[in-house]
Amino acid sequence: MPPLHTLPRLLPPSLLKSLLPKNPSYLSSTPQIIPINATWFLPNDPKKRTGLASHNQLRIPHSRFFDIDGVKDLTSDLPHMLPAASTFVEAMRRLKIRREDYLVFYDSFEDGILAAPRAAWTARVMGHQGVSVLNNFKIYVEEGYDVTKGPEGAEDYQNRQLSPEEEYPSATADLERVISFEDVTALARENLTAPPNIQILDARPNPRFTGAAPEPRPGLPSGHIPGSLSIPFISLLSPTAKAFLPPSELRKILTDAGVTDDGKTKITSCGTGVTATVIDLALEEAGFKENEKRRVYDGSWTEWAQRADKELILKG
Repeated sequence: MPPLHTLPRLLPPSLLKSLLPKNPSYLSSTPQIIPINATWFLPNDPKKRTGLASHNQLRIPHSRFFDIDGVKDLTSDLPHMLPAASTFVEAMRRLKIRREDYLVFYDSFEDGILAAPRAAWTARVMGHQGVSVLNNFKIYVEEGYDVTKGPEGAEDYQNRQLSPEEEYPSATADLERVISFEDVTALARENLTAPPNIQILDARPNPRFTGAAPEPRPGLPSGHIPGSLSIPFISLLSPTAKAFLPPSELRKILTDAGVTDDGKTKITSCGTGVTATVIDLALEEAGFKENEKRRVYDGSWTEWAQRADKELILKG
């Protein structure tokens, strides 16, 4: 088990492949590297795929499945909002994860990068220190590394025995990493009359940002928050493997889109708070120096389009 903080935030498949054989037995209570499948598909997915079905179809051996539609704020009518700390802890205990385990989140073999950054961000918000995102499972599969398929069996991680002292402890969410609708509204009103002081970065496809294309959720207008920049998350990924681009390329894309490396807070947004975390991770990889000042607008456009005043929904 490598020490915490020694692995890169974006983990190449070849490095994960070399590390997994050094793990203790997957049933051991000794801290270890644990792959976590966070596959999620958009609600308008034409194939009607689900994350769990993808997990059962193909996964890294002894992976856990982390369902962002299940580990969420159970009191909100918005999709997969940041869960209460107690809900997150319950999920970690159910998945037989220790606080000392190093978690490597990954996405489906079909789509490359989508929801793994969101699940990893959630773990970090909850104070889990050892967290990486695999870059990515599509490449991992193509390079011929070990995979397994079929429903999880009783012989797998469920039989990991953890004592009460080893079980996942209580957690406290770092809510400084999140920004509320009310705070974004205040910024948006300022942005109507003056150049933005704090940048809002929108990960949705540009036609939805401009209002030229509809939102995937019926009844929601498209458009954007005043003062925000359009940075489609797909532009941060390689066209074929759908893996994060190298840091120098990420930096050029972000700066060309107008992102300034001024050390000020950066707010990321998207449709429902998922791909906003792709930009969040790209900012970190590209070396933008705001560090812990980055904040995710959890409600994102789904909340904004329902609650914001009409003058705060811009087109074009």
